[in-house]
Amino acid sequence: MPVSPSSPVRRGLLLASAAALLLTACTGQSGGRATDDPKAETTLTFWHGWSAPSEVKAVDATIARFEKDHPNITVKVVPNITDDKIQQALRAGGSNSPDVVSSFTTDNVGKFCSSGAFADLKPFVEKSRIDLEKTFAAPRLAYTQFEGKRCTLPLLGDAYGLYYNKDAFEAAGIARPPRTWSEFDAAAVKLTKAEGDSYEQLGFMPVFHGYESTPGHLVAQWSPTYFDASGKSNIAKDPAFAAMFTWQKNLIAKLGGFARLEKYRNTFGDEWGAKHPFHTGQVAMQLDGEWRLGMATDAGLPFEIGVAPLPVPDDQAADYGKGYLSGTIVGIAATSKKQNAAWELVKYLTTDTDAVVNFANELRNVPSTNEALASPALKLDPRFKTFLDIARHPRSNTTPASVNGGVYQVTLQEFGYLYEAGKETDLKGGLERTARQIDTDVEKAK
Repeated sequence: MPVSPSSPVRRGLLLASAAALLLTACTGQSGGRATDDPKAETTLTFWHGWSAPSEVKAVDATIARFEKDHPNITVKVVPNITDDKIQQALRAGGSNSPDVVSSFTTDNVGKFCSSGAFADLKPFVEKSRIDLEKTFAAPRLAYTQFEGKRCTLPLLGDAYGLYYNKDAFEAAGIARPPRTWSEFDAAAVKLTKAEGDSYEQLGFMPVFHGYESTPGHLVAQWSPTYFDASGKSNIAKDPAFAAMFTWQKNLIAKLGGFARLEKYRNTFGDEWGAKHPFHTGQVAMQLDGEWRLGMATDAGLPFEIGVAPLPVPDDQAADYGKGYLSGTIVGIAATSKKQNAAWELVKYLTTDTDAVVNFANELRNVPSTNEALASPALKLDPRFKTFLDIARHPRSNTTPASVNGGVYQVTLQEFGYLYEAGKETDLKGGLERTARQIDTDVEKAK
């Protein structure tokens, strides 16, 4: 069973992982290694994290198209690779280590870049004359670099929005999806049907264990600043964080209280299975990524699915349409002795419009480049346009990279668990203590 990302055990693993990966700085930098001839006959090893048969098939099809365009390069593809395996391999080096690596965990970019585990891509980008600012949206560029060092590029993207049960909306007399949090709260209450001390239907599950309803995903709608110019945690100073926690706790009270909601949440099925609470009608609205549309459609739900951007604060109504962005990243192992050839694969996967569009179509993910987002060749569910629009929105944002990966997000989420449950009642003081812990963890990682 995987360790919960919010548990103290996971926090310890993240801290240990950060320290371990920093040791890879001695395994070698990219300087002096990019001496191979990219036109010579060669074999690259490409590691990625996709594991479902349909996903592996899509990756293999993409690699086959690359090999057709680059007949001198053969790619050995290794699926179902975790970040732990990546770290171990890059520390060990040797003939079995990868040349090109893909990861789902944008949180680890800070570690990959600062440790030197991944090669600096700046020389390759400049040599290929790629204008990154014109190619990718700003949040995509933000989560693929750390402190000015670009060691990864966006592969495919994720965008988070609001799923809603159109049949439930119609029955409740709600004409359109909510655009502000006050409208959202009113809809959540109206959609909620009590059943004894539980629910027949819940408008929305606001607790932070409610799958994708994490502090990081929700606070994005307030456009937060996690760190100040000096690199110190800004969560106690930026009012966005206090506003999000206040809104979330107020909604918990409106929907019946934390204990009642937690009891109901424990009846939910697996997030990735057919018994997801949105699939079963247990919740009428769900915060989730673009992948949920395909999963819900495949499940053959007995109601019509609506998709919209997540609401925004009432005083930011003009920003409606924005959302949280994340995605898959890809880079070159600093230990690789075939970095020029490896760059040909990375460049193809990330900047070739046809390659990006085909891959997005097959995996039902958001394309990462601006050209691919606008491509008429995208063959996705018409409702998917909502996520394309979120990805293009100028106020969409992401969580910044950190030297110790996502530890600061875990720390913030741990505070959220305490605050929503009433175990922490001082919001201001709690955020200040959490900020100090984040700063301490960052300094230790350095």
